[in-house]
Amino acid sequence: MNHFPEAWGRPRDDVYGAYNPSYLQTSGPKAHTSSPAVTGTSVVGVKFNGGVALATDNLASYGSLARFTDVKRLRSFGDKAVVGFGGDVSDMQYIDRLLESIDIRENYSTHGNMLNAKNLHTYLAKIFYKRRSDFNPLWNHVLVAGFDGEGKPFLGSADLLGTTFSGPHLATGFGAHLAVPILRRKFPEEKPIEEISRDEAVAALKECLKVLFYRDARSLDKYSIAVITKEGVDLKEDEQLESQSWAFAERIKGYGAQTV
Repeated sequence: MNHFPEAWGRPRDDVYGAYNPSYLQTSGPKAHTSSPAVTGTSVVGVKFNGGVALATDNLASYGSLARFTDVKRLRSFGDKAVVGFGGDVSDMQYIDRLLESIDIRENYSTHGNMLNAKNLHTYLAKIFYKRRSDFNPLWNHVLVAGFDGEGKPFLGSADLLGTTFSGPHLATGFGAHLAVPILRRKFPEEKPIEEISRDEAVAALKECLKVLFYRDARSLDKYSIAVITKEGVDLKEDEQLESQSWAFAERIKGYGAQTV
């Protein structure tokens, strides 16, 4: 064997001949990822008077294993928008690098950074749809929060199929089933955004994260939250839900140290 580090584990060419990779070539169909491996769960967003709030937990699950507990799934784009990622973490990292390169190019342009949240949402939707059309989708569902070209709060959704929509409150993953009903009850359609304060929006997101922590097996009590206003992006990435635990189970007879 050739024991030089650059060729560890490879047979020596002078003994066995040069490595021939031709056997790797195939005339069969090109295969892509058919299911994500490491995934993040819900992203929850809500508009309020003067901005948008976005939140997600910091867990990335390897299948059903809560493997990575410090994965930040909110990404700020300059000081104008925030993207929240649900779904595959490796695809999230790819999109993050893509957005970073766009941000750098925009900042170096003579016109400055002109992309707002609505532009960013449209761009990501085109990326998702293109990759889906190539049968090589990005396994993500994202929320884009910020402002549109008219300076109004914007919250939009885009998934791996390129399906897009916007609304006053949105969620991905299990949040679409558990968090959205809470937000609809707190902020019904007849209640205008101008009557929703920043504190109300943040409190509602925390309540949604609490419910998701207890009800979604792929969620965590550590979370990130971003508040986007005209003044910029206020992003906090190492927050903890207040005294949320399963301690009440210790008082149940037959559980843990309790005896019947």
